[in-house]
Amino acid sequence: MSDDDTENSNTESDMTEAPASTPSEGIMGQLDDYFGISKAGSTVNTELAAGLTTFLTMAYILLVNPAMLAVAGIPFDDALFATAIAAFVGCTIMGLWANKPFALAPGMGLNAYFTFAVVIGMGIPWKIALAAVLVEGFIFAILSLPQIGWRTAMINAIPRDLKIATGAGIGMFLAIIGFREMGWIQDDGATLVNIATTEAFTYDHGAFLSMIGLIAIVVMMARNIKGAIIYGIIGMSLIGWVLPDGAYDSYNDMNGGPGHSGGAGWGCEFANYDENFNAIITGDDSVDYVDPSCMYTSPPDEWFGFVGMPEESLGAAFGALGDLDGDNLSSFLLVMIAFLFVDIFDTAGTLYSVGRQAGYVNENDELENSDEAFMSDAAATVVGAAIGTSTTTTYIESAAGVEEGGRTGLAAVVVGVLMLSGLFLAGVFKAIPVFAAATALVVVGAMMMKQAKDINWDDPEMAVPAFITMVMMPFTYSIADGIAWGLISYVAIKLGMGKMDKLNPIVNTLAVLMLMFYIGPGDQSTFDWILDKIF
Repeated sequence: MSDDDTENSNTESDMTEAPASTPSEGIMGQLDDYFGISKAGSTVNTELAAGLTTFLTMAYILLVNPAMLAVAGIPFDDALFATAIAAFVGCTIMGLWANKPFALAPGMGLNAYFTFAVVIGMGIPWKIALAAVLVEGFIFAILSLPQIGWRTAMINAIPRDLKIATGAGIGMFLAIIGFREMGWIQDDGATLVNIATTEAFTYDHGAFLSMIGLIAIVVMMARNIKGAIIYGIIGMSLIGWVLPDGAYDSYNDMNGGPGHSGGAGWGCEFANYDENFNAIITGDDSVDYVDPSCMYTSPPDEWFGFVGMPEESLGAAFGALGDLDGDNLSSFLLVMIAFLFVDIFDTAGTLYSVGRQAGYVNENDELENSDEAFMSDAAATVVGAAIGTSTTTTYIESAAGVEEGGRTGLAAVVVGVLMLSGLFLAGVFKAIPVFAAATALVVVGAMMMKQAKDINWDDPEMAVPAFITMVMMPFTYSIADGIAWGLISYVAIKLGMGKMDKLNPIVNTLAVLMLMFYIGPGDQSTFDWILDKIF
């Protein structure tokens, strides 16, 4: 027997007598088996890192959402508790049942609509607004049942190119949010948006540090360094904290306006806002005082401390249902329908786009296990409304974790568990500079834009609606508006071409329903007009 034969024989004997460690051994192996991590082409460590990455990019919601809902009258601590619990429930169900790396939390835009349009604009008490979210969540769940499958049928009926455009549009949406939060763009009366005052970007300016951090993240990614986004966020946070006076965080500039990169000031708990969600600083007693130090980063003042159980919001939605009468029923129904509309299309667009990036769209261009994913969203919305927060939805920041390699539900479970830390570490999250976390949004936005190459740009009947879908998202600051007008324009163009027979009945129905939200007699939408006639 040759030496090679002997070596091979020994190797085979060793494998038989003492098998190497398999993925099924230990806690790591159990996680691998449950979530199918190896089959998905990932590792447990990668999934853990992806979950942490996603969490860091969306942890701002733990403070942004309570601060915004506090303007509506919901106690800040109550809203913080509800935000953390709703996110935990949604992410956990998504991870354990749907086995997808999608994170959920109370949705940005939906909370602004809740506060400024519904509570402040329409004068609807916040408890009744929560009741509308609660009912919307139950309807959402019914529509998502596999036996009904309406939501799955809806997303599968939308033309492929429009769904691809949704992903690219979300990428553009992420980019404009990221650059704004980095302090690189600002609102401008002449051009709507403009570059910030770069001559003011000193070594300790957040905008300058964020661009350095962004470049560093990209370099690490190009070198295939796992956790690049995490390292970037943590590194920039530490730099901001150790600088003598802290780094200037332009997004939290309470004096936003001409000459300032400014922002909403979400990093300051006691900021007041106007109807456009701009921080109000008047220098008098008409608004709460905002500490100018909110413009600068600093280490956490308090590392630990339980926020406490909700005192006013827990179960308030159920109690409010009994307060509905002829005077407020029509407004309640309109608000509920609006919440449902936005939630459906925000979630559908995000799930498809992030799912496509993660490889969960099959050869028929359909999202796998979509019913379970939709049900996770609905369950989180119901739980959140019951304890005191606005509509919960799937987060586009999930793409950050996917970009870090997340492919299974373990990443979502990690996000959910980390969201519970908001109950004890609010001070830490408040101290993370906005400019640091925002860099992840730009990176992820760039990665999601690559989907646009698969659109059939040679066909104007498809290219123009796809383009409308893409650009309307960042221009209107709404995923739902982008999807709606992309679909409306698609149907209108097909009708103009005399190709009614090429249209899916579901697509036609969706286009009509969407139009009813935007047009109607006078200054009312069609839904407004119908409800006024009924009630």
